[in-house]
Amino acid sequence: MKHNNILDNSHFRKDWQRRVVTWFDQPANKVRRRNARAEKAKKLAPRPVNKLRPVVRSQTIKYNQKVRAGRGFTLDELRAAKISPKAAPGVGIAVDHRRQNRSQEGFQANVERLKLYKSKLVVYPRKGHKKHRKGDSSKEACDAAVQVLGEVLPITQPKITVQTRKITSEEREANVCATLRKAMTDAKRWGAREKLAADRAAAALTATKKKK
Repeated sequence: MKHNNILDNSHFRKDWQRRVVTWFDQPANKVRRRNARAEKAKKLAPRPVNKLRPVVRSQTIKYNQKVRAGRGFTLDELRAAKISPKAAPGVGIAVDHRRQNRSQEGFQANVERLKLYKSKLVVYPRKGHKKHRKGDSSKEACDAAVQVLGEVLPITQPKITVQTRKITSEEREANVCATLRKAMTDAKRWGAREKLAADRAAAALTATKKKK
C-alpha cells in the first residue's frame, strides 16, 4: 500500500458451521447398498444381476486406447449374431439402437462376444408352460446353471505391443520442424498460389493473342 490509506474492513464472518458438510452415514450406506445388491440377486435368481454389454472405445486419442463397457449392442451386431433385437433384452442383452459401428474390428469383436454369450446361455422354460418349447435349454442344463453375480463376460484390457527398430540415417538427418513449417505454409498459401498461377496463365494467354 502507498500513502496514508484507511484500513479495509474485512468481512470474514461467513458462519461456516452452517455450511460444513459431513458424511457420517457413509459406512451405513455401504451396508445398505450391499444388502440391496444381495436382495436384487435373490430376486433375479437364477438370472444374472447385470446385462451383457458391448466392448467399446471412448472418443479422442487420450481415451480410445482403453476399452470399456458400452451402453448396448447395435442392431447390426445383433442381426449378425442371429439374435432378435426384440428378444435380446429378455435374455439379458443390452440394446442401444442409437449406437453405430465405426470400425470392422469392433463390430466383429462384439459379434463374437454375442456368439460366446449365446453358447453359454441357459434359457429356463416360462412359468406355466410344462412342455419344452423351441429355444429352451434342457433340464440338465437348467439344474447345473449358476447365477452370475458380477459382470457378465468381464472385459479385459488388450496388451499393447510396440515394435521398435533402429533409426535410419535419413530419419536422423531430416529436419522435422522444417517439414512441418513447409506443410503449414503450403496449406496456408494454397489458395493464393492457385490464384497467382491462374493469373499468370491468363496473362500469358493474353500476351500470345496480342503477338498474333
